[in-house]
Amino acid sequence: MATIRFGFRRLNFHLLRRSFLLLKLTAFVIAVLLFCEFLIYYLVIVWCNWPEIKTPAHDSERETLEPVLKAMFLADTHLLGEVRGHWLDKLRREWQMERAFQTALWLLRPEVVFILGDIFDEGKWSSPQAWADDVERFQKMFRHPPHVQLKVVVGNHDIGFHYHFVMVNSIALEGDGCNICSEAEAELIEISHKLNCSLKQEQHSRRCEDGQPLPASAPVLLQHFPLYRRSDANCSGDDAAPPEERGIPFRERYDALSREASQKLLWWLRPRLVLSGHTHSACEVLHGAGIPELSVPSFSWRNRNNPSFIMGSMTPMDYALAKCYLPCEDTVLITYCGAAGFLVVRILVHFGLLASPSPFGWKLLRKFKTSWWSSGSKALTGGMAQKH
Repeated sequence: MATIRFGFRRLNFHLLRRSFLLLKLTAFVIAVLLFCEFLIYYLVIVWCNWPEIKTPAHDSERETLEPVLKAMFLADTHLLGEVRGHWLDKLRREWQMERAFQTALWLLRPEVVFILGDIFDEGKWSSPQAWADDVERFQKMFRHPPHVQLKVVVGNHDIGFHYHFVMVNSIALEGDGCNICSEAEAELIEISHKLNCSLKQEQHSRRCEDGQPLPASAPVLLQHFPLYRRSDANCSGDDAAPPEERGIPFRERYDALSREASQKLLWWLRPRLVLSGHTHSACEVLHGAGIPELSVPSFSWRNRNNPSFIMGSMTPMDYALAKCYLPCEDTVLITYCGAAGFLVVRILVHFGLLASPSPFGWKLLRKFKTSWWSSGSKALTGGMAQKH
């Protein structure tokens, strides 16, 4: 009877030990998932800060009169569709963008968000039902509170104003006389006249007498395609194109706008700043009389390992920009691989299939301490002998 009781106690001990191990491993897995899928976004984005607009000391009155608009700019989300999109790829990358966007909204509190084109990856050949499904997914991922405005540069013929921003559908600037292109150019010319009136460059024009006048401010040009440049050869930084790709010449109307379309936009709008996407990499370029253009990197892990977005503090007369990096995909993958390796080792040690690394590590540490202490004692003894 005593032997039977001892056997039951031993069995209960082993079951309790395995249950405790399972509990610890489950808690470890949950902690890793929480870190990689939620906490890492807060730990990275919390370091991003809105840039400050430097106002001269003698112009403090203007500083109090001009409110600062906080705007986020991101590009090239490339939501996958039903044709080329693998379910695991869609799940992983879309979850990354959703968590990054929602975390940025919660931590940074922007007033307006601009997405500079390439929202979807298969918009050219999606069926009506697939397109509706993609739009629904986009609205879920990039949901936002009512006080935050979301503006998208899309592939239609709209050209819109918003807080001194001009959003241009650069796809319609082919210059081949198509219906969309003609309408876009006509709207751009009309906007150009309105801007000239607001800047008092057409004071005697009859057009300036009609319609609502615009604020006297040079606009910020937002579009998908970058203005014409030969290549990314002069681009630099951690999120620039890879060195082996920077020297590849850009094709007009494919990698960038044509020279003609770029010159027209600069002449018609005379922007103080240009923000674009499409290349998936960062680049800063100066056009014409020093007009800066910033290419915004892709927001998705699908296009780059270190995605980012731009934070802009904007006033009618000035602006300041800062870049906010998202977690690197490599960091998350390395964390998962390390956690999986730890779990495998822990399970093998528990079942006696692998010697515990802890005693081995302690033995090495003791051996190192002993050898260090003996060599140190000998050196000290030798030094004292030399002194004597």
